[in-house]
Amino acid sequence: MAREYDLVILGGGTGGYVAAIRASQLGLKTAIVEKEKIGGTCLHKGCIPSKAMLRSAEVFSLTKKGEEFGVLTSGIELNFKKVQDRKAAIVEQLYNGVQYLMKQGKIDIYNGFGRILGPSIFSPIPGTISVEMADGTENEMLIPKNVIIATGSRPSTLPNLDIDGTHVLTSDEALEMQELPNSIIIIGGGVIGIEWASMLADFGVNVTVIEYADRIIPGEDEDISKELTRLLQIKGIKIVTNAKVLSETMEKEEEKVLIKAEIAGKEQVFSAEKLLVSVGRKANSENIGLQNTEIELLKNGAIKVNSSFQTKESHIYAIGDVIGGLQLAHVASHEGIKAVEHIAGINHDSIIYDNIPKCIYSSPEVASVGFTEKNAKEYGFQVKIGKFPFKAVGKALVQGETEGFVKIVADEKTNDILGIHMIGPHVTDMISEAGLARVLDATPWEIGNTIHPHPTLSEAIGEAALAVDGLSIHI
Repeated sequence: MAREYDLVILGGGTGGYVAAIRASQLGLKTAIVEKEKIGGTCLHKGCIPSKAMLRSAEVFSLTKKGEEFGVLTSGIELNFKKVQDRKAAIVEQLYNGVQYLMKQGKIDIYNGFGRILGPSIFSPIPGTISVEMADGTENEMLIPKNVIIATGSRPSTLPNLDIDGTHVLTSDEALEMQELPNSIIIIGGGVIGIEWASMLADFGVNVTVIEYADRIIPGEDEDISKELTRLLQIKGIKIVTNAKVLSETMEKEEEKVLIKAEIAGKEQVFSAEKLLVSVGRKANSENIGLQNTEIELLKNGAIKVNSSFQTKESHIYAIGDVIGGLQLAHVASHEGIKAVEHIAGINHDSIIYDNIPKCIYSSPEVASVGFTEKNAKEYGFQVKIGKFPFKAVGKALVQGETEGFVKIVADEKTNDILGIHMIGPHVTDMISEAGLARVLDATPWEIGNTIHPHPTLSEAIGEAALAVDGLSIHI
């Protein structure tokens, strides 16, 4: 029997379930089709489990430095099984919370794989959803007035690199490792690759990062990239840039993987126990029935949408990783909210993506919002820069984490803040102030004259803002 809904959402990840909650608040009868578990990649294979493991790595690393704080420790050992158990418990607790939210919102969940059908006896326009149920029961037919595609993404790989889960891994398989390798090669020095490099190095693994670009985290400000490279190398991580991995040369032996990379015209061989492929993520736009619609895809396989997240089929929307752009959980959530509000006839402003904070949970952490110095100059701005190091912040000395700095890029003509970039302790928690500054079109003077409590790490933001005009106090 076909079931009717105001809205059916394909995919129950962060974007999908947040959209469903907002739809429920607005009185829309809503269903989610999810082939695995509500919470999606972020909860089960990405944000949460990886950050849980990063925290364990941070505690392990800090404990070994206990003597610096007057805490005498000996015989420190890592129990990786407990690391995995703690990760699993956190994921399970949050998973139970999301399930409760679905029940509270009276949102129907179909555990299966959904496909969009073309015009049929059920509807004269594309959008009927056929659900192949995971438990093998008879397919369900859902007839929605509107659809949101929130099918997310999956790890990309390189040609000739067979992901076997033993020697060659993506982040999905790495999260399930039961034992740590002695050594690992990470292909890709972007956000995910660097988080894994930092984590594994803190766990005591010998790490080599191979990056095609001329620097790691190439999307971040060059000063941040340079500082992160320096600090990761102090950890013992080997970082190789301007390197083209020759994936066809990979060889597997019983206890190691060998692969070649072309660097400055010469081939170099790298070997390690495991190889982690971290070269971005690919939109999950295949096999969901798009061929039955007029929906257009971009060259990278992402779904093309307008500023309200409508596809070419105006009643079918798409959000999150499947539309490309900033592939971040908090972005997908807000896109989902905006799409639902458009469905409900609520006018809204378009998302300004340059105002969205980005975070890297390595050690040290990296966070940013807005234009890099290079981007700002390329857009024609005349910039002025303010920088302030954490080594001049009392709380950073108290914490024993003095590396890094805050950098503010401002427009010399208008004094508007163009970008704020941070590397150092807990900057992923501090970046929201910078995000608010961008949303409110603040100036460095306004941040500098906002009283930041002492002693806190946030003082670095206020001092960096003052430094834009040469007025910082403590340096």
